Amino acid sequence: MTLSLMTLLPGLYIVATPIGNLSDLSPHAAAVLAEADLIAVEDSRVTAKLLRHIGVKRPMKPYHDHSDERTRRDLVARMASEAVALVSDAGTPLISDPGYKLVRDARAAGVAIHTVAGPCAAIAALTLAGLPTDRFLFLGFLPAKTGARAAAIAEIATVRATLILYESGPRLGAALAALRDGLRDREAAVVREISKRFEETVTGSLSELAGRYADSAPKGEIVIVVGPPGEPEPAGEEDVEAALREAMTRLSVSRAAAEVAHTLGLPRREVYERALALK
Repeated sequence: MTLSLMTLLPGLYIVATPIGNLSDLSPHAAAVLAEADLIAVEDSRVTAKLLRHIGVKRPMKPYHDHSDERTRRDLVARMASEAVALVSDAGTPLISDPGYKLVRDARAAGVAIHTVAGPCAAIAALTLAGLPTDRFLFLGFLPAKTGARAAAIAEIATVRATLILYESGPRLGAALAALRDGLRDREAAVVREISKRFEETVTGSLSELAGRYADSAPKGEIVIVVGPPGEPEPAGEEDVEAALREAMTRLSVSRAAAEVAHTLGLPRREVYERALALK
């Protein structure tokens, strides 16, 4: 790669790196990495491979999940007079990693902060899944323990958006089964090895995907994309009455009717007349 060198001013540079093919590194990102006084890295072995790809050597300092406040403080102090680049092992820093704490502290210290945009596995998987993209929610990794995972899924079960999650191969089957149980049988996609030689996107219902991966853990980095819920069934008379009775224990008749009409998507006048009849 031929680098177009640039003069970097002191500050923090958030640099997105490839999620697969090393050639996905942008010329801008390569130039920043080549000129940075220091690179804060998740794993120095991974970043060293990327630096070899662009033919440069730069000082590196570990910054990851287990880094303490002192490490952040030292990095922020250096930003006052040096250009410090922040990278993760793959993709855009701060997406499902602890980089936001460094950005927060740098901003509080008055440090200039720049972003060098580039690959992100969550967005790349969304474009491959063939599911609605107008509204989506990124969830990172689900909890590993069964109960905590089920609670996390229940919390977002009614969100009317496409869901994006990261997962590992050994946990994929259990995660898909938990999503099926908690979200019902929505359309979904399992995307892995994005931008690499064996890139793969498998689509189907959550039941189909859970069955496919129940006893077959795939290799590589994995993104799960789950479609939004279908349109809710219209509320029946019993549902309306139950909601009104509960609301009228807390609110006046008119306010209870307004709340229930809004919640159930019903005409306010009709709900108000029902509330009067119940009273």
